[in-house]
Amino acid sequence: MNVENGNGHNGTVNGMNSTGVIITNSATPLPEGVHLPLYMDNHATTPLDPRVLDAMMPYLTGKFGNAASRNHQFGWEAEKAVETAREQIARLIGASAKEIIFTSGATESNNLAIKGIAEMYRERGNHIITQVTEHKAVLDTCKKLEKQGYRVTYLPVMADGLIDLDDLKRAIVTEGPEKTILVSIMYANNEIGVVQPIREIGRICHEKGVLFHTDAVQAVGKIPVDVQADNIDVLSISAHKLYGPKGVGALYVRRRNPRVQITEQINGGGHERGMRSGTLNVPGIVGMGAACEICRNEMAAEALREQELRDYLRAKLENALDYTQVNGNMEHHLPGNLNMSFVYVEGESLLMGINDIAVSSGSACTSATLEPSYVLKALGLGDEIAHSSIRFGLGRFNTRAEVDYVADKIIDVVRKLRELSPLYEMVLEGIDLTKIEWAAH
Repeated sequence: MNVENGNGHNGTVNGMNSTGVIITNSATPLPEGVHLPLYMDNHATTPLDPRVLDAMMPYLTGKFGNAASRNHQFGWEAEKAVETAREQIARLIGASAKEIIFTSGATESNNLAIKGIAEMYRERGNHIITQVTEHKAVLDTCKKLEKQGYRVTYLPVMADGLIDLDDLKRAIVTEGPEKTILVSIMYANNEIGVVQPIREIGRICHEKGVLFHTDAVQAVGKIPVDVQADNIDVLSISAHKLYGPKGVGALYVRRRNPRVQITEQINGGGHERGMRSGTLNVPGIVGMGAACEICRNEMAAEALREQELRDYLRAKLENALDYTQVNGNMEHHLPGNLNMSFVYVEGESLLMGINDIAVSSGSACTSATLEPSYVLKALGLGDEIAHSSIRFGLGRFNTRAEVDYVADKIIDVVRKLRELSPLYEMVLEGIDLTKIEWAAH
């Protein structure tokens, strides 16, 4: 659950009321360069880059043609803009423009890839492999296919969030009616930032004659992605994760070695080479192309800057607070991601205490209960540690001054909350909480 300041006040932590809710004082002056509310949740979405908006504006006003209108200038302009964007996106991932299919976003891309391949290759087999820490857009699609008679293997992850490649090799079935037709493993995890060994996974799939799809939403534009070198057959992208507009995405579909065929899931006018019917979102597509072009030119420098900010934030928090834990393999990791547990602090209480900072907690809001993240649970974290986790998503527009502000505020709020925690007090006194028999009520 994301909690942001709704009252527009600029404030810092000032105290706590009788119920334990932390109060902010709007009169406290802010450090130079810090404006509230402060955004540090760039895995959820990214702000639109002003240069992307500039590229989109003509197609929101005068150049409003339908890209499928082939008999006048308005349509020709729109079609030309779409094809330019297709080339820009393809260049970022090492593909050809003809291999890019436009969609409404990553959820549709994932659905089209998995359902489309499952349907097209049903006569070859009915087995699909994925992993337990995938995005719901992949997991729920696989569950839907299970109801239609497909068999799905959900690979576990190790404590650091990586899959075991030997598990993958063992899971692939090469013959018989339950032959494996598709492996879908995400490139980088949206919660813990762990980057899977995609190139090796793709190599294993190709050796076994199995198609390989990756949800690369968090990776494309942040780290180098090359569909040829990485042995990727189908890849999902979303514009709003790389400083483009919401409501537009793409699916890379390999055209040779092997040629991948996909059954369309939306029927209509046969747009996008028959794989995805529907009038194209020209302004969104233009924005996505511009966003990809910026990423291609600036990604290396941006990744270095984000990693430095992330490591600075981590060091500042670890140096000031005990009983912290970083979740996920930090060697194979997105540059701007930090998922950290503050043990003996409830993550939702921490979010309330920093309600002028947009970050995410390790809990998922449901109608009746607050469940710990299934990704963190898959790493083997207990409920209490998972509930105490915060995901920081650093991005293009975050500054060192903002990182200082966030770190100082987190440190202040964690200390105040721990003052209220009897468990933390017991730990400081040397009591082993695992040996305590708690009375049942």
